[in-house]
Amino acid sequence: MKIILTLVVLVVVYLACAFCLSKITINKNVSPGNDVTIYIKTNGVHTDIVVPVKYKEVDWSRQVKFENTTLKDSTMGWLALGWGDKGFYLGTPTWADLKFTTAFRAAFGLSSTAIHATFYKALRENQACKKMIITEAQYTKLTNYLLNSFDMDSTGNFTCIGKNANYSNTDAFYEANGRYSLFRTCNTWANTALKVSGQKSCLWTAFDTGIFSKYE
Repeated sequence: MKIILTLVVLVVVYLACAFCLSKITINKNVSPGNDVTIYIKTNGVHTDIVVPVKYKEVDWSRQVKFENTTLKDSTMGWLALGWGDKGFYLGTPTWADLKFTTAFRAAFGLSSTAIHATFYKALRENQACKKMIITEAQYTKLTNYLLNSFDMDSTGNFTCIGKNANYSNTDAFYEANGRYSLFRTCNTWANTALKVSGQKSCLWTAFDTGIFSKYE
């Protein structure tokens, strides 16, 4: 009984901290830029950072290759990047597939991570997809953060995780740096991406709702 009570208390404290810290806004009065359009996108749980496939000298398709997707459509104009636990990403395509061992290993940083890269032809702004325009300097900071999230091989190339690791015909998975945990979730990663690039973000959040509350 004491063990169950302790677990309940820990969950309540965690959720309370997540709620309170997500209400504290970083870069609250940021001025909009006029150079590069980016998006944040959520599937209701997980936040992606969406960048143009090509902007001046930055060409993501050199590393996140169209040929690694099933469709191999090089006319795609946008790239959504999300970071998370590799076992959760690859072993849990739907919530019905979730296993206790997968959740446990993810929660406590016991497995490796991956980046989910999805190409889009166009995006439409709505409640689940928010647009922002940033400066080139801010985009450089964002790009550096995203690049450093990828695990690179000895030649400096991203490592694609197999041709069969796909959710759709326009996506692929790549090996990533860092460890996922209760305190560094996919949404914490996305929130930090916004924070380092000078955009509105939470002091800390584990959930997508904290991020999207800044862009209502």
